[in-house]
Amino acid sequence: MAVIASDRRTLVVGLGKTGLSCVRYLTGLGREVSVADSRARPPGLEELQQQWPEVDVRTGGFEPEWFCSFNELVVSPGIAVSEPAIAAAAELGAVIRGDIDLFAEAADAPIIGITGSNGKTTVTTLVGELAQACGINAAVGGNIGTPVLDLLEAQPEVYILELSSFQLETTRELNADVATVLNVSDDHMDRYPSKMAYYQAKQRIFRGARNAVVNLDDALSTPMARDTLNFICYGFNRINPETFSTREDDEGLWITWGLDNLLNTKNLKLAGLHNVSNVMAALAIGHAAGWPLDVMLGAACEFRGLPHRCEPVETIDGVEFINDSKGTNVGATVAALDSLAPGCERIVLIAGGDGKGADFEPLARPVAEHCRAVVLIGRDADLIAGALDGSVPVEKADSMAQAVGLAAKLACSGDRVLLSPACASFDMFSGYEDRGNQFRQAVEGL
Repeated sequence: MAVIASDRRTLVVGLGKTGLSCVRYLTGLGREVSVADSRARPPGLEELQQQWPEVDVRTGGFEPEWFCSFNELVVSPGIAVSEPAIAAAAELGAVIRGDIDLFAEAADAPIIGITGSNGKTTVTTLVGELAQACGINAAVGGNIGTPVLDLLEAQPEVYILELSSFQLETTRELNADVATVLNVSDDHMDRYPSKMAYYQAKQRIFRGARNAVVNLDDALSTPMARDTLNFICYGFNRINPETFSTREDDEGLWITWGLDNLLNTKNLKLAGLHNVSNVMAALAIGHAAGWPLDVMLGAACEFRGLPHRCEPVETIDGVEFINDSKGTNVGATVAALDSLAPGCERIVLIAGGDGKGADFEPLARPVAEHCRAVVLIGRDADLIAGALDGSVPVEKADSMAQAVGLAAKLACSGDRVLLSPACASFDMFSGYEDRGNQFRQAVEGL
């Protein structure tokens, strides 16, 4: 094995947007940087070669001996640190880091960190809208939008970051002003040896944090290490001082703070009870950051949500078609079914794809309670059908257009047809956006 080089010698593992941002940042500091990617023509390669021709880049595979010549590896989130070449370098003493770790070291404004199996993109985007409404110069990015190292140039008043478990794996201390784990359900079980390992990765968001926003409806949202943290809580039917909660009366369902009603959920433009939870989370985060509550309430009522996340597409012959293509794990689909069942007769669910090693058993209960039928697509269709155990009629389709056509025939007036796959999309589509767009096109073609 080669001998470890000086601590100014860094290997960026993985290109794409994150890898390029790492090269840009590190070369800007005067660091000597090399790049490795297992793909022959990774995205960003041409830009790298044009802008940084001096950077040594090796593609098409990982060479353990070469990796071991570096004492710092900055690993992109899509690459597991258990990769043999990375593990070999770590065994010889190399520091394994990610872009979030580099960012936390350099950031000179408060950080709001948001993670969770479901809802993190919606909550992160909404918190950004709340900040803007409050007149706060915020930079939003991380797992969505702009890579974090590119946000440093903006010099904002606050950073609002969506963070995945993959990003947190290589983050030693985020030192966030406000941090939250919205929820934890089975996801990425093809990468993690157990749900505990996945949970522990999520928990890293609380390292060095000042304030923790805790979802009282999910025990796994609570920080394991809590002695130095200030808690701000939210949850359904949990009315307590210093807690965002809900109360129902003759006027409908209210979001509350302490004992006081704040806003009637009928004034929200977001559909579903899971989005009421997302709004409570965003308000709790803003409150923890010290933002004015009255301004945040107005902004929350104006927020329309995100494409492909419980997005109404069209109503045809009394049947509402809803695009939840971003429901890429079982927990997201369970939440969508439970949240969207009120207000309709029954749901016809379109699900399936690459389950990433997940357990589909938790789908059985909400499907039996809320669904008229299920249409399955993709690689793991048979696994899902087995988990449902005949509780409702199940059809299988070879394409999204065929799935939508079958669902439309199965649905009755007053029903909802819901695309919420509980799976990743790459077995059939280029991404969840492509899957959702094909659903929308198929509905428009009915």
